[in-house]
Amino acid sequence: MTVEEILRALYDLQVIDSRIDTISHMRGELPSEVQDLEDEILGLNKRLERHNNELTTINDTIKEKKFSIENSKALIEKYKEQQKNVRNNREFNSLSKEVEFQELEIELAEKHIKEFKAQIVTKKEVIVACKNKIEDRTNHLELKKTELTTILQETEKEEEFLLVKSQEYQDKIEGRLVKAYKRIRSSVKNGLAVVAIERGASGGSYFTIPPQIQAEISSRKKIITDEHSGRILVDIELATEEKEKMNKIFSQY
Repeated sequence: MTVEEILRALYDLQVIDSRIDTISHMRGELPSEVQDLEDEILGLNKRLERHNNELTTINDTIKEKKFSIENSKALIEKYKEQQKNVRNNREFNSLSKEVEFQELEIELAEKHIKEFKAQIVTKKEVIVACKNKIEDRTNHLELKKTELTTILQETEKEEEFLLVKSQEYQDKIEGRLVKAYKRIRSSVKNGLAVVAIERGASGGSYFTIPPQIQAEISSRKKIITDEHSGRILVDIELATEEKEKMNKIFSQY
């Protein structure tokens, strides 16, 4: 390939990749927003599961406390019945202490049940709030997914076509130049690695190019880069011709 052919291929590659960038920009932050919402919903569901498990544990504990109360009541009846058949005050007092202890156990258990019931009310409020948030985030996720799907459907075929074309043009160009092109693209604004001279200045950086350098660029005899940004420079006529050529290719999509 001549230097001019290389410059044309590089500029065509830039036009193709810029179009791919435009499609990516159309998607914007939607993919990451969808992923963030999915992660948030996953976290909320785990939180909801934890709250439900805690609620189950509280209810089970209340059942245990109620069983303990019934057991204490049965023991009280037993001890009172035994008091009727005691032989001395010492046995009577001992049984009275047992009755008193079980009554305290009942009182403590009832206090705990009251506290647990208050926790249930609070826990249920938290669960409802969590469910509402999950519903809200899920609805929002569906809207974002629909929006993303619509954009993907509108641009998927074109993007696939452009990616193939981009690779085709990369294959035409020497490997070291492709690496340099990609390095420049990743380090400059808007991914513009190959730009035209417009009104005496470098496109993208707008630094004035000396007339002698402009003449060398127009001669298309060697690859010249902008000393300020490192971008590869081409003349406006070449850029216009290649844009028109690539626009005809793009028009079929």
